[in-house]
Amino acid sequence: MSGRKNSLYLGCIFTVLAVTHSTVMAAAPTALPQVPLTEVGQRLETQYTEQLKALQAEIEKALPKFDELRIAEFRQASAAVRKAEAVAAGAKKPLDAINSAKGLVEHAKGKWIGGAETGIAKAQADLKKATTDTEREAAQKDLTNWQANKDAGIKALAERQAALDKAKADEAQSMQADKEAQASLAMAIANEIAAAKVLLAQADAFLSSDSLDDKLVQFSVLVNATPRGLAEFAQQGTEQTALVEQLLSDHALLKQMLEAGGAKAGKYGQAMQIFTDIQKASSRAKKGIFYRLALGTSLEHAVPIKQRLAETETSAPGMVDPVKRYLHYEKAYLDGELDPAFKGMTAWECRYITDSYAPDYILAWGREMLRNYRPDHILNPDYGWRYSGAVRTDVAYRHSQEYKDTDSLQFFQNVIKNGGICGRRAFFGSYICKSFGLPTWGVAQHAHAALGRWTPAGWVVNFGANWDKSWSDGRQGWDFLLETQARKDPQNYWKVLRAQSAGSALAEKNYDSSKPGSGGLWKNLAVFEEKAIVADAKPAQMAALGQDLAEANESAETKAMAVAKATPAEADKAITVDSSGVITIPAAACKGGELMKSFLGGQQMTCGGGELSFEIDVPGAGKYSLSARVVNVHDEQHLQLTPNLAKDTIDVAIPYTTGGWQKTNPVDVSMVTGKNSVAFSKPKNSFTLKEFTLTPAK
Repeated sequence: MSGRKNSLYLGCIFTVLAVTHSTVMAAAPTALPQVPLTEVGQRLETQYTEQLKALQAEIEKALPKFDELRIAEFRQASAAVRKAEAVAAGAKKPLDAINSAKGLVEHAKGKWIGGAETGIAKAQADLKKATTDTEREAAQKDLTNWQANKDAGIKALAERQAALDKAKADEAQSMQADKEAQASLAMAIANEIAAAKVLLAQADAFLSSDSLDDKLVQFSVLVNATPRGLAEFAQQGTEQTALVEQLLSDHALLKQMLEAGGAKAGKYGQAMQIFTDIQKASSRAKKGIFYRLALGTSLEHAVPIKQRLAETETSAPGMVDPVKRYLHYEKAYLDGELDPAFKGMTAWECRYITDSYAPDYILAWGREMLRNYRPDHILNPDYGWRYSGAVRTDVAYRHSQEYKDTDSLQFFQNVIKNGGICGRRAFFGSYICKSFGLPTWGVAQHAHAALGRWTPAGWVVNFGANWDKSWSDGRQGWDFLLETQARKDPQNYWKVLRAQSAGSALAEKNYDSSKPGSGGLWKNLAVFEEKAIVADAKPAQMAALGQDLAEANESAETKAMAVAKATPAEADKAITVDSSGVITIPAAACKGGELMKSFLGGQQMTCGGGELSFEIDVPGAGKYSLSARVVNVHDEQHLQLTPNLAKDTIDVAIPYTTGGWQKTNPVDVSMVTGKNSVAFSKPKNSFTLKEFTLTPAK
């Protein structure tokens, strides 16, 4: 339903999506294996159960009562919306079929026939250039294959065009039916909004007041952690028992935890342990961004995160150490390695930064690699592509049969080296953003994986369709987006949390719109309140980025557009000669690549779009040793060097440097007195160049 997409984004649709809210007050904790309770544990469970029951009774007594007639009107309005949605979905199907048929026709015209014509042209050119029987046979074979491919495309185009013409026969009627269905849906939505507003108004005094918050937050922790879950943790020893008691009595901390999304899987004892350990490990973890980082990390790592290690790292620890993960980001921030926006992250946003399954040393490697190899992605002013733009330029779309990962390399090093299909590309985009301290959310789509990422203007999807086509761990993408938007108003967001807590106090089922009629009234109202906050804020609509790149490589032309080009000063181009006669040719004095600012100072060049070359005046003829300072994150490759248009070429190996700066092995070249030209064959994969050096042979 095209109209629903825009309305929902603006918070005007109050129907609830198929979601299970991540906020602790809205979702039951994930079922994990129970630990047998000791005698101490049984006593503690009884104690926590009594606390929970007492709080539940107090909260239930304080809750406002709704007019039963208004509740019935709301239920009827919600049912009407579900019915109107079903009718609208059915009316949309014929139009979707037409659009699908159009896409197949365009594919046949463009990628199929157009690609075949490009292949034919290349094969014909190769045939003309062929000088041996072997070359002629190979070119002729390619030409025959491409011509057969074009013929198949022409046949498919005729069939697809016929299917499109048939689908379009009733297009006018289908469009009218869709228009009417959308109008009916809009009316149903308006009625539901009106009914919801009445109930929200009746509950507003409760939702707007913080007078019950101490009891609400304590109750919410007990109900989500469960008395047994807390007892399992507390029975381990006096330290753990004291931590639970400290937690339950610290209402300010409880409130901060709930505002940050609560402990993962309700593991509040474990979260408190991690939070305490972090604050013992660092005196900085008690205020500002470091406090929020410590809190978010402890809540998210309450359920341990398994590291993704290299095949050879058999002795490395299997789980991420949350204290070391916090210290890693603290140090990276103090060293100026993280994105400038990191310092403003909330504790909730920090959860989506420190939850990477990459080992800490690989997070550091990602930052160093990108600083060396593609600083333009770090300096990109467009946050929608900052860091994750590296996927566009350097993570090739390849199927698993097209590459073999190296066991000694870590997963993300292999991904940028070899490429992969949608999952690996999305994982790398998420990883590199987290490395620099920006939050991401994993996005699943139909037969596809994409990336949800933070920007100052709001969260956006990379490499896939928009949020309405996305989900993760049973949660719909639009629901996640809605939460990110509502959280920008922390004061009003507490209305959402209070409504969720009220529903828990009444033992309501959680809301899930994939099951019509599910969820209690308060749990429903929590979602409506969230949407009301967003409707008032009117956030700008952000389109998904890179949908056309989800399952394809970019062309050389669009890759070049993704590069933040630099304009070199004359000083950057200056060729220098030292007292030993060593000549240094900076990247800015070369042709055949894209220049960008370098963290080493001056300029560096991304090579790969064309043939690399430079010209130089040499004071004296003779042999020189030539080497280059490069960064290479792809396979080792070999370029053929041609000095002064010589017939014979010289092989130059560009080593695989794992993202670090390295000099190539020197090769001997003969220079003439005066002007010399040096040209290289076109690289198979891109690499980064800082400078060439020519050292006189001794």
